[in-house]
Amino acid sequence: MTAAQQPIRVLVVEDDPVAADAHVMYVGRVPGFVAVGKAHTGAQARRALDRTPVDLLLLDLHLPDVHGLQLARSLRAAGHHADVIAVTSARDLTVVREGVSLGVVQYVLKPFTFATLRDRLVRYAEFHAAAGEASGQDEVDRALATLRAPSPAALPKGLSAPTLERVSVALRDCGDGLTATGVAEAVGISRITARRYLEHLVDAGRAARSPQYGTVGRPELQYRWVKGQ
Repeated sequence: MTAAQQPIRVLVVEDDPVAADAHVMYVGRVPGFVAVGKAHTGAQARRALDRTPVDLLLLDLHLPDVHGLQLARSLRAAGHHADVIAVTSARDLTVVREGVSLGVVQYVLKPFTFATLRDRLVRYAEFHAAAGEASGQDEVDRALATLRAPSPAALPKGLSAPTLERVSVALRDCGDGLTATGVAEAVGISRITARRYLEHLVDAGRAARSPQYGTVGRPELQYRWVKGQ
């Protein structure tokens, strides 16, 4: 980042203190962003915005004193123009449509990983950096396209998304790690199939493997979920 480039200032608005701390940490891990504060209610968010310049709100929609979209509407009426990345467990597309008119540029569904938020922030940074007058429709389309998440990458032949999710959950929920045999028993698939999914997770950087010693014969590979994924 050059001297002329200023970090994007983010206010985390989240009622759960543990989640708020995690989101602040996530923001701080993305180059070009800085968390300038956190608020646990809509009232705290308003006070923070009155005293601190903010470019982006990481906004939980279900706050104890106000719905996030109502907060965004009141902030717009008060002259605050920070963009919004909405954080929610709701999947109501009516809410999504309403948010578009209030400056919501992205939605992140709970629970989410650091990798998911990092992708949204990086895309927002590209959008935020676009300045000046567009030369035509193509340039406008390209600027808006930076906010859209890419289509999910195709899985290798023979792997399915639902089974991959089940394997991921089993591995993520076991802090000590699992062998292919352990995953096979937890998910209800064969050991060979479990090994294919586990190796895919390793290749994708979402899991790590290491040999497990202490048994007769060759050591069996132990797989662990990579924290932050």
